[in-house]
Amino acid sequence: MSATPLPWLGGLLVVYLVVPIIAFAIHLAGSHDRGFGTPGVFGALYVSVVTATISTTIIAILGVPLAYVLVRSRGRLSSIVGVLVLLPLAMPPLMAGILLVELVGPYSALGEALGRHLTQSMIGIVLAQTFVASPFLVVSARSAFAAIDPTISEHAASLGHRELSRFWRVSLPMAATGIRAGLVLSWLRAFGEYGATVILSYHPYTLPVFTAIQFSSTGIPLTQAPTALGLGVAAMVALFGRLPTRRRHRKAPVMPMPKSPQPARPTPIACHIDTHLGTFHLQVNYRAINTHLAVLGPSGSGKSATLRAIVGLLGPQAGTVFYGEQCVDDIAIQDRRVGYVPQGYGLFPHLTVWQQVTFGIDADEGLAAHWLGRLGLNGLEHRFPDELSGGQRQRVSLAQALARSPDLLLLDEPFSALDSTVRRELRAQLRDLQRETSISTVLVTHDPEEAGHLADEVVVLQDGRVIQAGTKREVFMHPSSPEVARLVGVRNLRYGKVRRPGVVDVSSVDVAIDTRGLATGVDVVWSIPPNEVTLTPDGPYMATVVDSIDLGSSTELLISFSPDFQLEVAAKQPLEIGTTCAVALPQAHLRLWPASGEVGHDQDYLRR
Repeated sequence: MSATPLPWLGGLLVVYLVVPIIAFAIHLAGSHDRGFGTPGVFGALYVSVVTATISTTIIAILGVPLAYVLVRSRGRLSSIVGVLVLLPLAMPPLMAGILLVELVGPYSALGEALGRHLTQSMIGIVLAQTFVASPFLVVSARSAFAAIDPTISEHAASLGHRELSRFWRVSLPMAATGIRAGLVLSWLRAFGEYGATVILSYHPYTLPVFTAIQFSSTGIPLTQAPTALGLGVAAMVALFGRLPTRRRHRKAPVMPMPKSPQPARPTPIACHIDTHLGTFHLQVNYRAINTHLAVLGPSGSGKSATLRAIVGLLGPQAGTVFYGEQCVDDIAIQDRRVGYVPQGYGLFPHLTVWQQVTFGIDADEGLAAHWLGRLGLNGLEHRFPDELSGGQRQRVSLAQALARSPDLLLLDEPFSALDSTVRRELRAQLRDLQRETSISTVLVTHDPEEAGHLADEVVVLQDGRVIQAGTKREVFMHPSSPEVARLVGVRNLRYGKVRRPGVVDVSSVDVAIDTRGLATGVDVVWSIPPNEVTLTPDGPYMATVVDSIDLGSSTELLISFSPDFQLEVAAKQPLEIGTTCAVALPQAHLRLWPASGEVGHDQDYLRR
């Protein structure tokens, strides 16, 4: 027995819906006069099937674009239209028919202009069915379009596709399941429509109207045939809607001869970004000198927003951006010739690997073949993204960007979702790629090691602001503040207070540091690299080993000078926990900064 009442609750509704159908089937089987020979029954079925099909076709042609526009539009007008589209769902069908008579009835302006032929005809039936059934498709398609990650469409734009192409080649295939469900619902609603039809077009009879007439004249017996026909057709259409969507038959593509990429021209970027994203204010003003730039910062610092502004996804109002000497503010994103690798790979789930790498408007199939081979993707051309590993997906995304021979390669946290081994492999491949093609790159990352491997310049962001920028050596060797030091991976950052010139009190331990003229009592943050902490028999400080991690080729120790003062040590060999040792902290390797308010209060972290 299930531990939850949910199946039972759902089962009650199933019983309520199924029992009348079973009762009808039993009654039909035992009846002698079911009404199948009644004149007009199959003609009514024909009218209902044909008109429902025509109205559903009209609904598809008009409703799918409407749903797409409503999802992408913001503002009062879009909200009003969204409400108006839903009104036929809440309105009794008879009243819907009365509204339609006002519009297309024989004595309306439109009806008279068209010779009073819009009612009492199949045209009238189609008009009635379209009015009451349209919301089912619009609601379903709108939900399907809304479920698509908007960055997918943005990525398609970065590959050169304009709005109509993105709708037809990306959004429509991805929303196909929801659209198909909406079309089935619309067809079934149109097929079963009675109220608006009987008001607007009593003749020719649809199956529901024919059934109502038979019931009013003969009762139950002769209504069994049209009811059975309606149930059968509805069941077949509903079953069709439940069939799984099959991917297109795929075959291995005919691969062209690989084409070696041409060296790219240097394209260092410059940007003056000043924009608000909700309550977040992003201000980044920097001109790169070198061609390989990293934007480094913690989560929420504005790194990805900065890259999106450089790509053009935030629009020209975000600020001014230069690719080399060219201002690109007035160039649409699809015309910028950038290779953009967004977070989450940016692959299209309905396309194979080969279709992915050749999806760019100006993609070169020879280059695509080259990069597939260069990135170890040969033999995977016919696979879909869900059939690839994370590392393979990342390589496909990279090949997709490079197949366009872009002027600039922009990468947003390209390795964040990968395990350490794959991350190292891809990082090495990307570094090789930088050397081979001379392509300019902008890398967004929170990992200082990635920035160190793949960039010549580093911009450090925090809270939407640049807190330090310059060459990699300048930023990594001379962090301007404790915040920057933490972000570039400086270890053994500790809090202290100047006791007197040349001496810093660190949790009641006096540490000899050049205090650079700072006044007594000033809060400071200092650091020393773990490999510069020296364990020596005659060191001036005494500490106890509180943890020892043997990594095989190296050892990491954690030593404690006092309960609130610990340092990490890169040692040559393991030591037993509890061992007391003398320690030297060479002043040449000590760094010191006045503590900011934020870091000064982060004492628990800095004392560890």
